[in-house]
Amino acid sequence: MTVIAMLSVAPVIEDSMASEVANAVAALEAHDVRYETNPMGTVIEADDIDTLLAAVADAHKAVEADRVSTFLKVDDKRTSDQSAANKVEAVEDVLGRTAKGDR
Repeated sequence: MTVIAMLSVAPVIEDSMASEVANAVAALEAHDVRYETNPMGTVIEADDIDTLLAAVADAHKAVEADRVSTFLKVDDKRTSDQSAANKVEAVEDVLGRTAKGDR
């Protein structure tokens, strides 16, 4: 089974969030998860929900601020081992091209 999640952890501040977001991403390294960060969040893959949630908890705790906002969307498809890359490939197969737009 593969659990896939979209995670966004950010301090509620006026200045750049980059260093605190980097702390959250770095906290994922202590866990047996695969991840890819993009401009809107980080996609995380784990073998089970407990591993994923432990990684998310540490990412949340790694952000040092008076207020931290965390958004988590979980896809726990228990009947298959489809990876995040497989999901993108399925869309690209239907499109007949990469799922990217260059403007």
